[in-house]
Amino acid sequence: MTNLKKISIDGIEVEVDGAMTIIQAAEVAGVEIPRFCYHERLTIAGNCRMCLVEVVGGPPKPAASCAMQVRDLRPGPNGEAPLVKTNSPMVKKAREGVMEFLLINHPLDCPICDQGGECDLQDQAMAYGVDFSRYREPKRASEDLNLGPLVATTMTRCISCTRCVRFTSEVAGITQMGQTGRGEDAEITSYLNETLNSNLQGNIIDLCPVGALTSKPYAFTARPWELTKTESIDVMDALGSNIRIDTKGREVMRIIPRNHDGVNEEWISDKTRFIWDGLRRQRLDTPYIRENGRLRKAGWGEALAAAAAAMTGRKVTAIVGDLAPVEAVFSLKQLVEGLGGRIECRTDGAKLPIGNRSAYVGTAAIEDIDTARAIILIGTNPRDEAPVLNARIRKAWSAGADVTVIGTAVDLTYDYAHAGSDRAALVKAAAEATETEGAVVIVGQGALNEADGEAVLSQAMQLAGAMGAKLLVLHTAAARVGAMDVGAVTDGGMAAALDGAEVVYNLGADEVEIKAGPFVIYQGSHGDRGAHRADLILPGAAYTEENGLFVNTEGRPQLALRAGFAPGEAKENWAILRALSAELGSVLPWDSLAGLRRALVAAHPHLGKVDQVAENAWTPVALREPATASFRLPVQDFYLTNPIARASQVMAEMSALAKSRTQTPLAAE
Repeated sequence: MTNLKKISIDGIEVEVDGAMTIIQAAEVAGVEIPRFCYHERLTIAGNCRMCLVEVVGGPPKPAASCAMQVRDLRPGPNGEAPLVKTNSPMVKKAREGVMEFLLINHPLDCPICDQGGECDLQDQAMAYGVDFSRYREPKRASEDLNLGPLVATTMTRCISCTRCVRFTSEVAGITQMGQTGRGEDAEITSYLNETLNSNLQGNIIDLCPVGALTSKPYAFTARPWELTKTESIDVMDALGSNIRIDTKGREVMRIIPRNHDGVNEEWISDKTRFIWDGLRRQRLDTPYIRENGRLRKAGWGEALAAAAAAMTGRKVTAIVGDLAPVEAVFSLKQLVEGLGGRIECRTDGAKLPIGNRSAYVGTAAIEDIDTARAIILIGTNPRDEAPVLNARIRKAWSAGADVTVIGTAVDLTYDYAHAGSDRAALVKAAAEATETEGAVVIVGQGALNEADGEAVLSQAMQLAGAMGAKLLVLHTAAARVGAMDVGAVTDGGMAAALDGAEVVYNLGADEVEIKAGPFVIYQGSHGDRGAHRADLILPGAAYTEENGLFVNTEGRPQLALRAGFAPGEAKENWAILRALSAELGSVLPWDSLAGLRRALVAAHPHLGKVDQVAENAWTPVALREPATASFRLPVQDFYLTNPIARASQVMAEMSALAKSRTQTPLAAE
């Protein structure tokens, strides 16, 4: 039986699902209805009354279009589709009245408000409001909240739309914000003046339709019309969230989310959003050569000649860091293997099978979580490893999915059944599994980066096969899947790759300890651990400073675009490798990024299908018995997982705040 209903909105007739609200039907019809409190990803509050419309034949008063469903509308006298008017005199008068009420206590902060120029209240006051106020009494004021180092509050501007309250409680899964009082005394507040304990809290800045919640680090630094906007991809985790990078001159001023229903919907994590100050600090902007134990500045010609001299006729091993684009990894692989060397991207020791995409990516898309009825998490804490993915799991849980965790018991913002924290629990689950409709198994890197990682993976694939479930391997490094796809691996992993190496070419791997002995060439953007160990430093671009391809945790290739230029003499990563190949006398067969991409796609065709998730043929790993240890989590500090994050003052502040929350308060004696 179909549930489609016809509705006429301003004379445009559309057929929509009867469960849709009038405001949703209007979007289908292409008719704009103003709103403040309604948001398609949050529950309906119906408290701003800006979306009032006239329902012809209904009650003789305006109706809230966000709270009235199409199936509740009465058809016309001759069975015609129900008629809704969004621009009648009744609606116009109602909107003007609502806007006048909203502006009664709203301060005249527009010249100094960070929301100015992209403010819903400004836009809708211009479009639907009146140009005068009949209110002569003093304006009400509210005390500002302290929500932490990320979100600045000016609560006098608040219009009580409750979007922030609904987001934190429904999507982020924390219960620290709420509304108290009634009428004129109603105000948004935090429970016992707590700061927000969520790594998704920055999204309430985007949700706030006025200037009540703004970005603290970005405050008073730029206006929206001064910024150059670049659509790109995030690399702080392996989810590949779609972002927009806003730059002013050469500097990144802020990072905000773009909508992509298949990946991040319209949310991003706080690390993604507030990392930008780390792009300015501790940067490598000129080549360095170590002489007598000290680094000295050098020119590009001298540095490349020194690198070529060090690599010629010696055993070379390349290791790939977490933030490297696919083009750079592909170039490095061609260069090093041309010299008879080896390359390895699994720097954390993850036992990801070479060439078996169903084992190192899986068969599930991120979107499959939305409709899952059962979700099994193995050796992962998605709240720290991919916060936006965790919010998606929470959404599935809210819709009735059962979540089971095999691994460390942590607060995931939703209820789950804890099946055990060791390998024995996984083996038991795999042995007892039965066919389960709509199941998704998610395996984290904590399950795979120990010595028995392949045996753990074999049990996880056995579990997924027995349940008829889809498998998703949740990576922690943005570069990992792309590097695996181009074959940047050595049989035997890191130990085999580094065995006997005389020269180590380190492409931005800052989470690795390289023992004394080999000559180390470090190519990267920040003066982090990799640069401290290096004998030769080649400064590369960060992810906002070059065009690059990244493959996310579900195997979806996406393009990150350049928003600005690298500082000083730093160059794009692929260009450094191309110049070095000429110095070595084995020139890579391309001299532009386009030529490099043609060679890349010719060798690996699926990488040319941007924004498409390729289907991976199910190839289970041979079943083996893992050890008896408990699972350990790969991310110990969410805010300090990569060199850009460790250079960021905001991330350092958030890390210190997170640590202080876990410490037991001492009583004053």
